[in-house]
Amino acid sequence: MFSSVVHLARVNPFNAPHLQLVQDGLAGPRSNPAGPPGPPRRSRKLAAAAVEEYSCEYGSAKFYALCGFGGVLGCGLTHTAVVPLDLVKCRMQVDPQKYKGIFNGFSITFKEDGVHGLAKGWAPTFIGYSMQGLCKFVFYEVFKVLYSNMLGEENAYLWHTSLYLAASASAEFFADIALAPMEAAKVRIQTQPGYANTLRDAAPKMYKEEGLKAFYKGVAPLWMRQIPYTMMKFACFECTVEALYKFVVPKPRSECSKPEQLVVTFVAGYIAGVFCAIVSHPADSVVSVLNKEKGSSASLVLQRLGFRGVWKGLFARIIMIGTLHCSGSSMTP
Repeated sequence: MFSSVVHLARVNPFNAPHLQLVQDGLAGPRSNPAGPPGPPRRSRKLAAAAVEEYSCEYGSAKFYALCGFGGVLGCGLTHTAVVPLDLVKCRMQVDPQKYKGIFNGFSITFKEDGVHGLAKGWAPTFIGYSMQGLCKFVFYEVFKVLYSNMLGEENAYLWHTSLYLAASASAEFFADIALAPMEAAKVRIQTQPGYANTLRDAAPKMYKEEGLKAFYKGVAPLWMRQIPYTMMKFACFECTVEALYKFVVPKPRSECSKPEQLVVTFVAGYIAGVFCAIVSHPADSVVSVLNKEKGSSASLVLQRLGFRGVWKGLFARIIMIGTLHCSGSSMTP
């Protein structure tokens, strides 16, 4: 069982694992499951050679540590790099009358706060999304093994795409709990003029005003935003990579150089980012407004924003998420 999970994990789930297995001659239903066992499959040999072929054993402490480190790089650094765009996006969501567009938002922010104002919220962004990335990528692997064991070897292989989706959704559930406090502080810093300029100022003030509720009242909208986002990210990225190699790239992936494969990854990441942004943007608007206002609830915010209001700042978020996907996909497995 575990050897099968190891082999499937070796094949990047964002690069059409089923098709890759077919090309490697490892896929396909067993022609005679009730008959005598045939010769050992190559998957077993590949799994047995895992220690020689890779830097660490799948499921080892080092493996999970590397997954967590990759999550910190892929989420923490990339989100911090686009803080100015995120700041303008959040202000467009909570005050659309003042911040009417991306360029208008940058212009107003620069005039009022200067260059340093564009970096507001960088500390909670880095800490929050680093924690989210660490939890997401570690728990993703944990749940992948857990669900594989629950399904059994044959079903885990046949339903590996659904398994990856379920594992990513479960991992995101816990990752958002780690993200919620810093996301709440970030939004307060970025959208409430004069409230606080740093995390050290914002966190004690929030706790004094509302207690722990101030840090976790946005966790449910975060789940609504991030879980569909993560599942769409996986499904769309995989399908886009497959389609690009099938219809756009003039040669098989195995014949493409590393730079050519990286270009395909970037393009697929940006396309997936567009769909992720669209699916998760209404909940993102609710998160921004909810964390800005004291005493609000997600249902009241959603009712007040209305259908048009929840789509404010979508274009800025598409640019931001597309950029995150391009850079993050090159850093994470």
